[in-house]
Amino acid sequence: MSQNNIDNPGKLKRIDGNYIIHEITHVLHFEKGIFYTIRELLTKPGETVRIFITKDRSRIVKPIIFIIVTSLTYTIVSHYFHVEDKYITFSDDKPSTIGKIFKWIGANYGYSNIIMAMFIAFWAKIFFKKFDYNFFEILILLCFVMGIGMLIFAVFAIFQGLTHVDLMQVASFVSFGYATWAIGQFFDKTKFVSYFKAFASYFLGFFTFAAAAILLGILIDFIP
Repeated sequence: MSQNNIDNPGKLKRIDGNYIIHEITHVLHFEKGIFYTIRELLTKPGETVRIFITKDRSRIVKPIIFIIVTSLTYTIVSHYFHVEDKYITFSDDKPSTIGKIFKWIGANYGYSNIIMAMFIAFWAKIFFKKFDYNFFEILILLCFVMGIGMLIFAVFAIFQGLTHVDLMQVASFVSFGYATWAIGQFFDKTKFVSYFKAFASYFLGFFTFAAAAILLGILIDFIP
């Protein structure tokens, strides 16, 4: 490319209000983008993720971006409505490394959800070992599933903020139920055992993630 072409931006449209609006709608419109991704993951999560993994990766938002954006959405909503977080908590009467770790988890849902997804993917790989999906493909599934989970928490947080009725426990059950359904549908929606394995994978992944955080805190506290 010549220096003249680099220095001559005449073929580019100037950045103005219309440009900004176009870029925002390009990200948010329903044919592609975040809203389309949410709609597809709510109605047919298994098929949507399978298509993303095996056929077309251009129509929905990339999984890492999706889970970070949705986690950030929940964080903003919960802080705005002063909702007590019950997604993952740890009671710590005395200051400790464990408490600091869980505080970091609560303040960084985007990153912590990706880490938690690794634990869930590990168990899903074990329970669904007969399927030809590797660990990273299952991790992609979990990023989308947990992203929708964060949006479920955000919606319930809004209703709780408006009605002053404690709904976050309900949000936990709804989110867990969605995850079980979505994971089971991804592997084999026709068999009940798929949903049972999905439930076990998510539960054990969540539990081992929390246990690993506690163990890490204990080890750090014992290091001289």
